[in-house]
Amino acid sequence: MKKLSSGITLILIGLAVCRIALGQSPDSIIVDQKGNGQYCTITDAIAALPDFAYQRVVIFIRNGVYEEKIRLTQNYVTLRGENRDSTIIRYYQKRTDWEANKDYIGPGVVNIHANDIILENLTVENTQPEIEPHAFAIYGKGTRTIFRNCNLLGHGGDTVSLWDYQQGMYYHTDCLFRGAVDMVCPRGWSFIRNSQFFEVKTSAAIWHDGHNDSDQKFVIINSTFDGVPGFQLGRHHYDAQFFLINCNFSENMADQPIYLKTYEDPSRNNPYLWGDRRYFYNCAKPGQSFDWYKNNFIDVNKNLRPEEITPAWTFAGRWDPESQKPITITAYHIKDQTIELTFSESVTVCGQPVFVNKNGRKFIIMIQRFTDNQRLTFIFDRQIAETDLLGEMNIVDGGIIASMAYVNERHLEKRFFLPENSTK
Repeated sequence: MKKLSSGITLILIGLAVCRIALGQSPDSIIVDQKGNGQYCTITDAIAALPDFAYQRVVIFIRNGVYEEKIRLTQNYVTLRGENRDSTIIRYYQKRTDWEANKDYIGPGVVNIHANDIILENLTVENTQPEIEPHAFAIYGKGTRTIFRNCNLLGHGGDTVSLWDYQQGMYYHTDCLFRGAVDMVCPRGWSFIRNSQFFEVKTSAAIWHDGHNDSDQKFVIINSTFDGVPGFQLGRHHYDAQFFLINCNFSENMADQPIYLKTYEDPSRNNPYLWGDRRYFYNCAKPGQSFDWYKNNFIDVNKNLRPEEITPAWTFAGRWDPESQKPITITAYHIKDQTIELTFSESVTVCGQPVFVNKNGRKFIIMIQRFTDNQRLTFIFDRQIAETDLLGEMNIVDGGIIASMAYVNERHLEKRFFLPENSTK
């Protein structure tokens, strides 16, 4: 592919994501090992992105085994596989090997150093075969990270390690996690639903660090836990808060409650400010049951109901990755033949948006350099009057979607009204 300027590349990337959103073929930013896309490797596709991605980018990865280790530093990037089990990113990487000979890419197979990253419909595997050592499939320090319909695999510890301990918020659904000690170990806020955990060692499957804010929590809903005979459910070294709702444990799980890991040397232990916070509701195990996972989540708040434990609740209103609310226009500004629309959040342009007023007259987007803002400018065929803006508007070409990470793409509705407030 001929190298393009960053501005043109960004526009093409916007077209790619929006063609996918509108049900069209993803005819841009395609990775295909057989040479039938723009790039043969994921590394090359990421390297071709502009340094600052101000709008959502979709990199569509066709089936194949990609022996790569990658680093994501641009916000708003989606890696979307063609098939969960046949689109495989894998690499052999022990954490200790990386620490002895560090490279820029990072200690994981996929290294996330950006916000609003989405991985979906693919497999990420750290292929180092030993059971004990740390071996990240995912390593990250960004926030608003989504994994959807993925296999995240390893044999070592800390398979999925998202470690923005201050602002980190992570949402995962319909995933398979496999690894050894602390195989899923978020720092910050984490919500997982409809997923499977498989522990390959007689050690703790899950781990949490919530020391930075008393509200930080790790919520797991409608998920299953299995592993080798005697595997343990979880532990933590810092203040932590666990919620397990409607989860099923296999007969192989040991009679070992989630516990605080401490050391004989007191200098290695962390402050423990908020006490034991391990909450369960409607969890079950065949064979012998254990008292420590009995229903106790009501201890958090007597008025809290299980159905209220949602992503929006987990992230305390900071982010709702399952939201399907449309984007809204909050204000507009008229200047001669142009109108600047202000949106409720940062947006991504799909194609070349055009909307018409009730008289069928067109407002056509002025493609400008995109920055991480919430404003788009449209041009009219003459000086704009307030009467041109009355009534229902209709998008007749292109589209506008939210840039932030969501499970479902949120967009400006095809039919919309401008707000009453405006400036001239």
